[in-house]
Amino acid sequence: MPAPPATPPTSRAAGRAATAVVRAAAALTRLRHGRLLHPAGRSFSGEVRIWGTAGPPTGVPLLDEPGRYRATLRLSKGVPTPGGWPDVLGLALRVHSDGGRPFDLLVSSSGAAPGLRHLPLPRRRFSGTYSTIMCYRAGRRRLWLAALADPESADLGRSLAAVTATVRTDAPRLVLAVASAVGPWRPFGEINVGVPLSAREDAALAFDPVGNVPTELRTAGLLAWLRAQTYRGSRWARGAAGQSGGSTAATV
Repeated sequence: MPAPPATPPTSRAAGRAATAVVRAAAALTRLRHGRLLHPAGRSFSGEVRIWGTAGPPTGVPLLDEPGRYRATLRLSKGVPTPGGWPDVLGLALRVHSDGGRPFDLLVSSSGAAPGLRHLPLPRRRFSGTYSTIMCYRAGRRRLWLAALADPESADLGRSLAAVTATVRTDAPRLVLAVASAVGPWRPFGEINVGVPLSAREDAALAFDPVGNVPTELRTAGLLAWLRAQTYRGSRWARGAAGQSGGSTAATV
């Protein structure tokens, strides 16, 4: 197998740290024979409808301006634990743009309150609050994005099998919202979950929440750096050199 891709280091220490993370992620990915994190999941087609943000705009047109977009989403369990046992649940969402780079949003089960929105929290049910954990920066502002339970939507249940059964009989929805570090969630759109994708499509699907973001948003900080190196190692181990559905990188 060829050596992992080189990381342009800002210093020798940073380069050694990046290489260590890449190799560790690659080794764990090979042991798992698949995704490093959230290996058990179900993928679906879908649609994202943006209403626009209430109150001060974020400065990100995709969040502020009304529109409809084709979407692909994946609900998953992090460890995964058996059946309906508590786990850190995940939602990966790709918002497909017309002819441009998609927006890949990865959110994990968390608390809704300001002090908890940056912490991944185990949960039993797939309906609930999912937040980005990692913040984004839009200009000088820090933003968190979330997918929230829609009280008028069908419940997604406690297992991946229950999620699939719900999608086959109902049309579940999740609410998209944005917040500052301490402010309330401000809904700006909704996710409409569509038909299930095949197991082969699920296995091939790849997301990149670091590289596939609107130009007005940027990721920053240690967690973003760690994610980037982990994805690099996972891609190397999986041989995922190509794209999947418009992504420029593979998810773990």
